[in-house]
Amino acid sequence: MPHLEFTSQLAQHVDCPAHQTVTATTLNEALESMFSQFPALRDYVMQADGALQQHVAIFIDGQMLPHGESLDLAVDATSQIFVMQALAGG
Repeated sequence: MPHLEFTSQLAQHVDCPAHQTVTATTLNEALESMFSQFPALRDYVMQADGALQQHVAIFIDGQMLPHGESLDLAVDATSQIFVMQALAGG
């Protein structure tokens, strides 16, 4: 089952577990599983139109998901999904 990890920085803003294993075949299914357990997480991670919030970055197996990319990406039992608050600055 895919493994999700949420950074402690993100958890400062919304209630979510640090680590969670879910039953899912796509990134969207994995996220929806978390949103059903932690409803406030949806608004922090997703925009109203279903796009990823600009302040959130997702990595799947070490590869960053580009903003605007579909969340229907396939994941498998060994997938590592890392959800973090995107950093900005100079």
